[in-house]
Amino acid sequence: MFNGKGSGHSKRGRTWGFCILLLFTTPLSCFANFRQAKELIYKIKEGLPKGTFIGAIGRDLNLNFTVEPPFSFNLPQKKVSDQYVKLNNSTGELYTSATEIDRETLCPDNSVRWGCDLSLDVIVLPQQYFQLIKIKILIEDVNDNRPKFPTDEISMFIPENSPVNARYTVEQSAVDPDLGTYGVQTYWLVNDFGLFTLDVEENEGGELTPFLIVVEELDREVQDEYITDIIAEDGGTPPLLGAATLKIIITDVNDNCPQFTESQINVTLHGNSTKGVHLARLHAFDPDLGSNALISYTYSERVPRTTRTLFHLDKTTGLIKLAGKIDSGTHTFYKLTVLANGPGCIPAVATVTVHVIKVLTGPPAVISRYIAPEKDGVVTLKESEPAFSPIAFFTVKNMDLNQKVDCHLEGFGPFRIVPYQLLKNEYLLETTEPLDYEKTQDYELIVVANNTHGVVIKTFLKVQILDENDNAPVFQQALVEISIEENNLPNSFLTQLQATDQDSGSRGQVIYLLGGDAPGVFVVDQVTGVLTVATSLDREEKEKYRFIVRAIDHGTPRRESIATVVVTVLDRNDNSPRFINKDFTFFVPENFPGYGEIGVLSVTDADAAENGWVALSILNGSDIFMIDTGRGALRAKTSLDREQQGTYQLWIEAVDGGKPALSSVTMVTVLLLDVNDNPPVVLFPQSNQSYMLVLPNTEPGTSITEVYAVDKDTGMNAVIAYSIIKRKGGEPGSFAIDPETGNITLQRELSIRGLYSLLVKVSDHGQPEPLYSTVMVNFFVNETVCNESYVQSLLTREADIEVEEKPWYIGQMTDGPERYELFPCRPVLIALSVTCLGLFSLVVTLLTYMCYKKFKKIRKKGSEVEIPLKTKNDSAKTINRKLRQVSNI
Repeated sequence: MFNGKGSGHSKRGRTWGFCILLLFTTPLSCFANFRQAKELIYKIKEGLPKGTFIGAIGRDLNLNFTVEPPFSFNLPQKKVSDQYVKLNNSTGELYTSATEIDRETLCPDNSVRWGCDLSLDVIVLPQQYFQLIKIKILIEDVNDNRPKFPTDEISMFIPENSPVNARYTVEQSAVDPDLGTYGVQTYWLVNDFGLFTLDVEENEGGELTPFLIVVEELDREVQDEYITDIIAEDGGTPPLLGAATLKIIITDVNDNCPQFTESQINVTLHGNSTKGVHLARLHAFDPDLGSNALISYTYSERVPRTTRTLFHLDKTTGLIKLAGKIDSGTHTFYKLTVLANGPGCIPAVATVTVHVIKVLTGPPAVISRYIAPEKDGVVTLKESEPAFSPIAFFTVKNMDLNQKVDCHLEGFGPFRIVPYQLLKNEYLLETTEPLDYEKTQDYELIVVANNTHGVVIKTFLKVQILDENDNAPVFQQALVEISIEENNLPNSFLTQLQATDQDSGSRGQVIYLLGGDAPGVFVVDQVTGVLTVATSLDREEKEKYRFIVRAIDHGTPRRESIATVVVTVLDRNDNSPRFINKDFTFFVPENFPGYGEIGVLSVTDADAAENGWVALSILNGSDIFMIDTGRGALRAKTSLDREQQGTYQLWIEAVDGGKPALSSVTMVTVLLLDVNDNPPVVLFPQSNQSYMLVLPNTEPGTSITEVYAVDKDTGMNAVIAYSIIKRKGGEPGSFAIDPETGNITLQRELSIRGLYSLLVKVSDHGQPEPLYSTVMVNFFVNETVCNESYVQSLLTREADIEVEEKPWYIGQMTDGPERYELFPCRPVLIALSVTCLGLFSLVVTLLTYMCYKKFKKIRKKGSEVEIPLKTKNDSAKTINRKLRQVSNI
């Protein structure tokens, strides 16, 4: 037993326990009474469109929306609400706003570890339900950013003596603002030239750094630069790519030593030679670059100091000049050993032997006077100089007047030395043809003058050609043909155009531009020549593009060349077959012969080749119809009868030859036009042997009976005309028939009792030939039928009937078995007809007057009603009249 106090504690404990239980089962727990804030967490992906549902706050808090006054939900942060989310104030439902949430913009400094979220405060009103709800919207990353390198071109300098497997960091690595696997995952090269590869390392922070690895030996003298693209790829599906141009520049190392072009040189020097005469020019070559290719010329230590003083050697140019006076009585020759020194190299050795010729008189000499620019024996000429451009004058002095002097050139090149006009011992050095820097950059010439005594004087001369912008860039291909499938991705790579310029320096640098005829969808990189297409192409819109690309150098004036680019868009099966009409209707006369052409269904497909081949098939009605796929002609396998079925609706499918195939369907309506192939059918009277009883006192004008016929055809083919073509018995003209209704009326009083027979012709209005049928209408004129067998014998008795009149359609119908001509001549017939018509009109008028008086008397006497005797019952006649009404309808 618990006391009261303990019982109170127990109740309070149960209450708190229930509240704690509700805390874990519903957002709106007992603590709502204490105005404690709740927190709801929602998770969405970035980039969602406007109006995307995020979450329902009221539902997630299990609020009771039936309370009064109703709940109201409010967002204090209006700026956040207007920018990113919209809140339904009545239901508490959250939706995305007009501005798409971009995780990278919202959380620019966020990392994978912390994620990105949008925090909101929602206030629940009115005051008695007040709550503060903390909303946290977690923004999930999507792969909406492609990797991007900080620069479009990355230059790396790799020494040519790099060992195999040497690693070099690509400092400008790509950046992708997406997180996790959506960030950069790997790098690769478009072209590794068989010399390089890429490796990727991940640091402690998870960043990837690409390393360029040398896999083969390099040689700058073979190729000093490699240009390719480095691609950064993220981990999305599909992955997004970023690219930059990677320029690998091979730097020079001193792996080559100088070599003399000529290691043995013999020079002849006269004893009276003047100071400063050029004796020889040594030339050594080092294929290295820059300081590694610097060459200095020095004498070997074997050359005596006095000899070095006498023959001056230029350390830079290798030119040897006479620096003092020759003592021809002491020495006959000198041997000069010259070294070509390069950085860190064993010197190359060349030997110059100077033979001294003794002279008794003053030494002959050759005086050089230069027309072209000259410095230290080096003449510079522009390659644009025309042929026969003068270079220098050479004057031979101190020659005996009785001696003959010969002056000629030694060396190769388009040069000659000739006597200048009529002056003695004056010679002109000139070019013989235009110069070309791209073929030869410099020439070494020796002007040799000798006389009849064997005195030889040599003057050394170097001609250096200056480059000019005389070459336009040349494309590797003048016609570049490219194929690309339609519906390509934007910015798709097409090709890389390459043009070279033989000029040197900036004159040989080429940029690429599109011609004025190039469509705007094509883009060419000015530096690399990479041609791309900016948008997706549609072959059906345009199948072939033809335009020019210009290659322009940096010379003055600029020169250019063009290449023609032809881009062919290849077809894809992206167009369904299309019928010319939405649906087809063909009108065909019935009884059209089997396999005759009903109509042609025109169908097109904008695609090409197999993708545009179209096959037609009938989805329904193939048991009656067939279709010619080649022409699209619709045919019926059998002759069609409109009276059996007048309309056919077919579904025709067109399927192209693509993979997968595309198709379309159209509806074809075949309407059968009526042909007059059915004669009228007489429904009443039902037999030629039937008859009707007509009382003798029947007044003229009374309707006796009618002939009722139907025609299965339609239109004019079913319009029926009635006429009496033969009569038997009684008086002529006693009965008349309405040609439209078939109603037979009495025309005159019946004075003769007995059997009257009318042969009625029932004809349609068909074209080109009407069809008809006949029926015998019999009347027995009497007060009663006293002997029926007698009447039957009259009906079966064969007798000729005289034709009383011709039907209304005379001259319009083809002659039949019941059509007779009374007279062979039409004029006679017309005259008799007019006479009879006049007499007939007079008789009818008199009879009408008499019948009218007699009819008054009969009505007074209450005469008997006309009763048909030998007919079907009234119900049969009613049915026949209904059939006539249906036929008229």
